Amino acid sequence: MSESIYDIPLRRIDGTATDLGAFRGKVVLVVNVASACGMTPQYALLEKLYEEKKDAGLVVAGFPANNFKAQEPGSNEEIAEFCTSKFGVKFPMFEKLSVKGPDQHPLYKRLIEAQPHAREKPDSDFRAKQAKYGLIPENPADVLWNFEKFLIDRTGKVIDRFTPNTVPDDAVLKDAIEKALVA
Repeated sequence: MSESIYDIPLRRIDGTATDLGAFRGKVVLVVNVASACGMTPQYALLEKLYEEKKDAGLVVAGFPANNFKAQEPGSNEEIAEFCTSKFGVKFPMFEKLSVKGPDQHPLYKRLIEAQPHAREKPDSDFRAKQAKYGLIPENPADVLWNFEKFLIDRTGKVIDRFTPNTVPDDAVLKDAIEKALVA
């Protein structure tokens, strides 16, 4: 892991080359998103969180992924239009990528290496519900579903990871973000 998380090549949803280095010195919440998922309404909560905390140094970074039941089938252009028109998303969105499997993007390899297990909110039954539907990850460290969240501190260190059902206004996530913002 010699390459910094800031140096992994990425593309904005409009195709512009970039990397997370553009957010150096900020706290970044990385979220794999999808437009046709039962959790898609989290877009509104993510945008609200971004608007409330961006001046304090938080960036929400959305990464569309089609890894779970083909719930992100659209093109980057279609995804951008959907996010803007349906949820008013202004936080940075990136090109669709893969968060697991043989074509897993290097960013997600790095995120998972740094935080191999997602923290569940207290009294959560998310993993049990997944198992009930036969949705057991091939690898225990795999991203579990759409809207899983990784928190990166101001120095580029991946400091936490949250299950998809930990919504942006859950206390456990908000507390972790607050601590990272004041550190």
